[in-house]
Amino acid sequence: MSKTLYERIGGEPAVSAAVEIFYRKVLNDYRINRFFDNVDMDKQIDKQKAFFTMAFGGPNNYTGADMRKAHAHLVEIGLDDSHFDAVMEHLGATLVELEVPDTLIAEAAAIAESARKDVLGK
Repeated sequence: MSKTLYERIGGEPAVSAAVEIFYRKVLNDYRINRFFDNVDMDKQIDKQKAFFTMAFGGPNNYTGADMRKAHAHLVEIGLDDSHFDAVMEHLGATLVELEVPDTLIAEAAAIAESARKDVLGK
């Protein structure tokens, strides 16, 4: 049986490191950081780690709302494709920084991209 993306990327330590670096990038980006103004970032980071773990084929401990519900209030205040693109840019840059091979970055990006319509309520 072939290994999941979660296993190939480096499991829990890799996902944890990626999420920490990812949110540092996101919170320093004027294009999107306003969407996190009233967010408990410790909780957000924990939720994101669980989400990526599940999405990449690791253990499913994700208990958050579905993507459409979780982001509906952000869509109401203007979340759109340009913001999703910025998030994708930071995800890619994070994985490059962690020296994840390009093929795995492409797989991770495809998984994240598959959530675009739900995140944006389309």
